[in-house]
Amino acid sequence: MNNSLVPLLWFLAILALIPVVLWLLKRTPLGGAALGGQLRTVAQLVIAPSQRIVIVEVGQDEDRQWLVLGITGQQIRTLHVMPPQADAGAALQAAQPSFSSLLKRNLGGRHADGPGPHTST
Repeated sequence: MNNSLVPLLWFLAILALIPVVLWLLKRTPLGGAALGGQLRTVAQLVIAPSQRIVIVEVGQDEDRQWLVLGITGQQIRTLHVMPPQADAGAALQAAQPSFSSLLKRNLGGRHADGPGPHTST
């Protein structure tokens, strides 16, 4: 083989291996080892389509902290740092009932009171 082609072939081989290595890292436990499972989303509140407030837990054991983040389409800003609290996800779900539970409650209340205004006699 021509000696001038060997460096070019090595270069092409390395370029071909980059996507393969990235794909393998994404699908193996080594890919998530950078954070070591030290990051989780606790709660999130959508303010607008591109704006939300998110509580993220970082760290492990005694080093855990909650970060309150303001997220927009252009930036992420830390609004507050606090020690971990009781699970905020359950508290948010209890404070904001689902659409189906609201609908059942409203429909159930109407039927219990008698016929609604739209029924004919």
